[in-house]
Amino acid sequence: MASEDGDRDRLQAVLEALPAGALLQSPSDEVLAVNRKFVDMFGMEGKADLSPGRHVHRVAEIPLADGRVIRREVEPLRKENDYLGALWMFSDITDAKRRERDLERDNRALTELARQRNAFTAAASHELRTPLASISSFGELLADPSFGTLTAEQAGFLEAIRRNAGRMQRVISDLLLTTRMRAAGPELEFAPVDVPAMLAEALLEHMAAVERAGLFAVLDCDSGPTLRGDGHRLRHVLGNLLENAAKFTPPGGRIGITAAPRGVHWDIEVADTGIGIPEQYRHEIFSGFVRAPNARSGGYPGTGLGLAIARTVVELHGGTITVGGREGEGAVFRIRLPIAGPPPGAVP
Repeated sequence: MASEDGDRDRLQAVLEALPAGALLQSPSDEVLAVNRKFVDMFGMEGKADLSPGRHVHRVAEIPLADGRVIRREVEPLRKENDYLGALWMFSDITDAKRRERDLERDNRALTELARQRNAFTAAASHELRTPLASISSFGELLADPSFGTLTAEQAGFLEAIRRNAGRMQRVISDLLLTTRMRAAGPELEFAPVDVPAMLAEALLEHMAAVERAGLFAVLDCDSGPTLRGDGHRLRHVLGNLLENAAKFTPPGGRIGITAAPRGVHWDIEVADTGIGIPEQYRHEIFSGFVRAPNARSGGYPGTGLGLAIARTVVELHGGTITVGGREGEGAVFRIRLPIAGPPPGAVP
């Protein structure tokens, strides 16, 4: 009898030493022992019979009348193949549940704000397209010699109108594409992509902008395997990088495009000799509507959407896009794309 009393005292001492409320249960679901933390946690002093031999109903999470929430964890006790009972551990998770509810509420609010923002962006973009189409159309009519010969000054004004109308059209297209990507992701059509040909096409499409900026462009691409990807979207990414390089590089500068297969990836770089990107902004500029201070203060036009679109497209291909270089000496954008395309199941 003394031995049993000693075992019971040692068991109680172990339970009291635990950092959480604890209840020890027998194989027949009877209470063997409880510690003081358990009694205090539930306010059971004098309200419930927890003496050895009583039964306890199992509950995973227990909301209390005072607003607290208690989590129960059950650890089975076994000796070899014999089930000896269970140890019930109780923890106060009130603060965690409160944070969880706060997070859910914040997520709902952010989701609604994102929906409203996307709806506004889409509506504004569509509303801008109609007057912009009229401006472009009248610009084309004014350029027609049948309406009369323009002076050099008038021709310069007309070219500025047409150029800026084209830039606004690209901004609207980027806004609409960004809205679609946020809503459901861009639709990608995967097929074999000839990387050297894709890069040559992208450069050719933007050569006029490069020449207007007074820059020299060089393409150096090794031969290699075809890439599984969406060639149209990837050309759009390269186009954004080339437009940025032309925009932020002073006349007389250089744009270099290099590409080579390395292992299971294609590595592509677009480097320029422009104003560069401050190191602390080299991650933020891929977020959308974010521009580095030297781009804002330098009077360079733009919305900061192009790089956000580029990152989304590259990541949907299973790749990465980063930027390096030195501020004041130029930027180097590096794209790494898996030759086999994104992992199975990664593309919607």
